[in-house]
Amino acid sequence: MAFLYNIFIHLLIFGMKVFSLFNVKTKKGVEGRKQSLNRVKNAFSKDDKVIWMHAASLGEYEQGLPVLEKLKDEFPTYKILVTFFSPSGYENVVKKKNIADAVCYLPFDTKKNVNEFLSQINVELFFTVKYDYWYNLLSALKNKGVKTFVISALFYENQSFFTLYGKWFVKQLQTNVNWFFHQTKHSYLLAKSLGLVNASVTGDTRFDRVKHLKHRDNHVDFIKEFIGNEKVVVFGSSWNAEEKIAKMIYGKNQDVKLIIAPHDLKRVENLKEIFPNAILYSNLKNAQNLKLSNAQTLIIDSIGLLSKVYSYADVAVVGGGFHSSGLHNILEAATFGAPVVFGNQYKKNPEADNLIQCDGGKSFEHENEAAEFILFLLNNEEELKRMSENSENFVAEQPNSSELILKKILSL
Repeated sequence: MAFLYNIFIHLLIFGMKVFSLFNVKTKKGVEGRKQSLNRVKNAFSKDDKVIWMHAASLGEYEQGLPVLEKLKDEFPTYKILVTFFSPSGYENVVKKKNIADAVCYLPFDTKKNVNEFLSQINVELFFTVKYDYWYNLLSALKNKGVKTFVISALFYENQSFFTLYGKWFVKQLQTNVNWFFHQTKHSYLLAKSLGLVNASVTGDTRFDRVKHLKHRDNHVDFIKEFIGNEKVVVFGSSWNAEEKIAKMIYGKNQDVKLIIAPHDLKRVENLKEIFPNAILYSNLKNAQNLKLSNAQTLIIDSIGLLSKVYSYADVAVVGGGFHSSGLHNILEAATFGAPVVFGNQYKKNPEADNLIQCDGGKSFEHENEAAEFILFLLNNEEELKRMSENSENFVAEQPNSSELILKKILSL
């Protein structure tokens, strides 16, 4: 099976190189990997002790970050390496101030690439987030005596581990991973059924991060002036479906304020066509004598504001759940006590089911159903207040996952 895995890796590399000729995102990943070895050479000496976190993309990075921060506090002299598989995760983090001494792409998982990469760094502790497993890497880390963990592990029924050919993959995890920290009991039991018994349920580390959001300064210039005394619905990381919902609400309730932060800023031009009277946030600094209270729609065309904008929401609509790309982060809205509305395609987001179960959120198959429900909430103060409290309590009552993880890591 190891032979077949290595063939797969070489086919993956070949496929990505071919696809990179036609796809900008894939090209960034292929070209970026050529720089990874030099990045670690320049960032670390052989004497530096390194904590290494790997994340497939941005969402996994945000899950792992609370643990990484606590490990840095515990080992202040250690240096930090963060690797990504996805260009979207890498580009979001490398451009901003971050905790890492080096950020780069994970080398392709051939034995040669892995051994060359590891020869440049003295890794004391490695963890991957959620379910991004690369078996030559895990084996090489084990051979070097590196403690290896999986943070916010998430097992589900249709993973390859549960197929006829999955035994080899499970054996690699049994042999090479010291401990699994599971998001849910369901994940823990599935892994245990495979024989992965070095594990505990510690919850989702993202809750730790969003709890802190609530207590920072969440002021955003101009937002209060825009809202006035009206209710506000925030559309976070919106795609076409969520923007349709916004349009339906816009047409039926002239009093409610709409704040739309698209998933991709390329969608701003489309939003300007849908809402021709909308105000762009980027224009507000230079606007004079603009009566914000007269506008109904504000488009956030600036990066990095969404988590603060959620603090103004009476209701939040989070994008991605109406199509297969996947639901975006609902916890950033929930921590501020906003009922969260989203589509029903979220199978890899157990927090969505849990939020629904505690009646702090609701999912819908169709956009018009979601719009009608939001209009109902806006016109029913008691129901809105009840769901708001449920949403806020849902986040507040979660365990301090990163604390539990740190204690276990230090004990091993």
